[in-house]
Amino acid sequence: MTRKTKVSWDGHEVTARLAGSGPAGILLAHGAGTDQDHPFMALLRDGLANAVHTVMTFNYPYTERGSKRPDRAERLIECHRAAADHLRSEVDEVFLAGRSMGGRIATYVAAEGWEAAGLILYAYPLHPAGKPEKLRVDQFPSITVPMLFFQGTRDALSRTELFDEHIRPLSGVTVEILEGASHATKGGGWTPESMVDRLVDGTTTWISRISSGTSTPTTS
Repeated sequence: MTRKTKVSWDGHEVTARLAGSGPAGILLAHGAGTDQDHPFMALLRDGLANAVHTVMTFNYPYTERGSKRPDRAERLIECHRAAADHLRSEVDEVFLAGRSMGGRIATYVAAEGWEAAGLILYAYPLHPAGKPEKLRVDQFPSITVPMLFFQGTRDALSRTELFDEHIRPLSGVTVEILEGASHATKGGGWTPESMVDRLVDGTTTWISRISSGTSTPTTS
């Protein structure tokens, strides 16, 4: 069961949904081609909430108005930051999480100094499909919090050799390998349900380590 709420900033407003309860909050942002009510997003939100976290999803402005075309990055970041501020009033600490584009925008929010407990990046889009030269890594040197990446071995938006070169060496990074997974939420032997089970298990274990202060970067 989710609780509907609104995120407001500078005369703008989007819909958000809260689920679960617990001192650790997870702000879960959707990818470019979905919204917060997409079946996979709802499945992941519910799975994380059932693991005793307070989880909030939200729409970006373009999805709120029914558009398929993402807003400019500045507008996405403004919205994301406002959603993070909203969740922070509900919990003791906030982890910024997101799938694909939502995770990328979370990294910009953290790089600008928003005080997150950590970043959780599901299928981070390291580069556009077919354009590995257009790396999305400039913000990472400014991020000082722990980061958890779930990396599919067949992700066309994150070539393994480029991920190993540009992401693994970053300070405070933990990598969870999803063998056979593409950028999608199914295929390669994965179903949405098995994918969510894997993401929830890895996320919950990592948050427990971070919150207890015993985390060290790992790869699995």
